[in-house]
Amino acid sequence: FHLASAVSGECEANFDLGLHANLDSTRALLDACRAQTVAGHAPPLFFFSSSVAVYGSDAAIPLPAVVGDDTLPTPQSSYGIHKFVCEQLVADYTRKGFIDGRAARLMTVSVRPGQPNGAASSFLSGLFREPLAGQPSPCPVDQDTEVALSSPANTIAGILAVMEASREAFGGRTAINLPALTVSVREMLQALQDLAGPEVMTLIRDEPDAGVKKIVQAWPSRFESPRAAALGLSPDPDFGSVLRQYVQHHAEAVTHPAARQRLGL
Repeated sequence: FHLASAVSGECEANFDLGLHANLDSTRALLDACRAQTVAGHAPPLFFFSSSVAVYGSDAAIPLPAVVGDDTLPTPQSSYGIHKFVCEQLVADYTRKGFIDGRAARLMTVSVRPGQPNGAASSFLSGLFREPLAGQPSPCPVDQDTEVALSSPANTIAGILAVMEASREAFGGRTAINLPALTVSVREMLQALQDLAGPEVMTLIRDEPDAGVKKIVQAWPSRFESPRAAALGLSPDPDFGSVLRQYVQHHAEAVTHPAARQRLGL
């Protein structure tokens, strides 16, 4: 399972870091797998986590309102370029019989536990994780911005389904788009208030960030993913369920007194 990468904001800030962490590391892993196969072992099953960031609106090929499985990726960030290049490497090493490669394009995962990272989408977890822990959190984009999300549990279910599928069921060598919940930041914040109460909302402040806004708004927010549906996968039903999942799995991280009382923790 190859999940490691330098993320979107990091790649924009440090071009060499992105090339080394994303392209060089993937090539090294693929060549290690190839060496095993050439030595007579069965081709390793290789999962690569790609990203919604492979999509963007190019001047020659505008992004459609709804991204389908046949939409041409036209990345608009270094991170998206790296992911798309690696998808093609995985496909070619699979074509050559060096690996049994599976690439899946993950949606933004929210709510992600732990600490903030350098991803442009990091705020889509921080807006909820930090206030539930009694900490302030900035919102860098317009609240009407729509995003494509998946909960951690639904993302893991998608990865496992892709890995467990037969070669025929996976269908070809092209990366598969995992299911997406389309929701606006405003709707997400309303779900937080409905779940945890108005007190946590005082910890959220609007702090526009032009760099983050440019990257996030270049990503598509609406998907139709029949290949994923054929594997039995579906989006999270709503963001309220995503928040409840976070509270259930990480109750110890919810330390805001009013939120704990409201949630019965």
